[in-house]
Amino acid sequence: MTAIDPIPVPTTPLTRPGTTAISPPEHASFIIKAVDKSYRHQYSNIYYVRLRELRQHVEQRAKKRWNEVAGNPVFVPRVLDVEKGKLCFIIGTVYMDMPLKPNVLEDVARDRSIPAPPPREKYYSDNDSVMLEDESGRICLVGDRIRSACLVTGVILGALGIETHNGDFEVVDLCYPGMAPQSSLDASWPLREGSDNLMEVDGSDLSHSLPSDEWVALVSGLDVGAASPADGQLQLLAEFLTAEAGGTEDQSQAARISRLIIAGNSLGTLSGNAGTANAEPERKPRRYGQDTSSFTPHPTQNLAAHLTDVCRSMPVHLLPGPSDPAATILPQQPIPRAMFGEASRYATFSCESNPTFIHLAPAESSAQSASRGSQPGASSSKSKANGKPVTYQPDGPTRTILVHSGQPLDDMFKYVPTPPILRMTLAEATLRWRHMAPTAPDTLWCHPYFREDPFLLLQTPDLYIVGNQPKFATKLVYDTEAEESEQPRKRCRIVLLPGFRETGILVLVNLRTLAVRKIQFAVEGMNAGGAES
Repeated sequence: MTAIDPIPVPTTPLTRPGTTAISPPEHASFIIKAVDKSYRHQYSNIYYVRLRELRQHVEQRAKKRWNEVAGNPVFVPRVLDVEKGKLCFIIGTVYMDMPLKPNVLEDVARDRSIPAPPPREKYYSDNDSVMLEDESGRICLVGDRIRSACLVTGVILGALGIETHNGDFEVVDLCYPGMAPQSSLDASWPLREGSDNLMEVDGSDLSHSLPSDEWVALVSGLDVGAASPADGQLQLLAEFLTAEAGGTEDQSQAARISRLIIAGNSLGTLSGNAGTANAEPERKPRRYGQDTSSFTPHPTQNLAAHLTDVCRSMPVHLLPGPSDPAATILPQQPIPRAMFGEASRYATFSCESNPTFIHLAPAESSAQSASRGSQPGASSSKSKANGKPVTYQPDGPTRTILVHSGQPLDDMFKYVPTPPILRMTLAEATLRWRHMAPTAPDTLWCHPYFREDPFLLLQTPDLYIVGNQPKFATKLVYDTEAEESEQPRKRCRIVLLPGFRETGILVLVNLRTLAVRKIQFAVEGMNAGGAES
């Protein structure tokens, strides 16, 4: 009889680090308020609000950028007031005139007896033209600088150039709003007490991480209930997150994960049986009041079971995605908690909107704020004013995480040529544009807001997560256009998450150093998960 190897057990008890999720301020919330739940407004209001909010930032940066340019360019407030042959700069909203872009008028006028053409993978063509418009009118932008620029509809920018005899505006330089302020610059994430041995981080150029550092887990595209589900990989994922799989090193690493963020597409798209797709439907007698459909609740129940296992160990944030049971227009509202059975009973389970901001603070900061809140005359995080919870800001460091399920980036990717412009290039550009979804509402469906544009980036996040992308990619972006007096520079870690069902990839991000670690799950003999990304 062969001896069975004992189960590896850590020498010291493992404790999971505690981080506190702070309620975001009202301007950073994507929950549609009751006063905004109206479809009577025109979508043009979003463009007016966007231009009004970002025009001042572009103007300030443009005057500094072009102050010493030869020719003394002047600022023209209205694009239609440009004088021919005079060097100047104008500010407005980019509009891409693209022949391949969907046209609602053509869709209404087409013959209904002919099926609609399939959606295009790209709107870009050599016949595209770039316009810049404001409240007065629209002018066409031309020149080599425009042809090489990464632009999509809805971007607010300043253009330096001269109007030609044809009425076009010859552009020599462009100016964007730049990265928004970052609140976490002056306060660094605390270094916890732990081992002095350093642990190398895969593919990171940052400082080494400590075994005592806190990590946040990121995943997207679970696709539970899809045609070829990754059930084996999902079980391995749940066991790893709960520190029940692997050796002592894997368990120690999993114990440092403070929370899990699921960036959309948790449930797979509905699809019929492949074997009976072309066969005639079976005719069955139908009773009054009874509708025999092919719907099955098993995918929701399977997802709820995995979420319940993880919620017992750590907080979980669940975002809706394109294939989830949520509205199509952005921002997608949270999926009802009641769908997830036992997981909905845990306070650690949170259904978020898409997009969403997640603000994290160390346990020490939240404990100090709570202790101060218990003193007479002080307010705590759970205090209420007029029956509503009051948002508090800890005095210590925080981490701001911006997450969405990938629809804005997928739509912007149709506007640009590939190569040379990649998805990471567009994700980085949204930070300098101060807007996460500029193509809404042109080709990206969104709610008709009247008083605000919720997709404006009023602050630069520390971590920018985009879910459901074709492959994994990450980059640490610095504010290269900041002045020398601005120290330290703003920075943001961008992470493009691939679908877990196809790749089996889980991404870990260090909250102190913003370093990244990639973990891949695969089961031998299964065709889902574990593919090369």
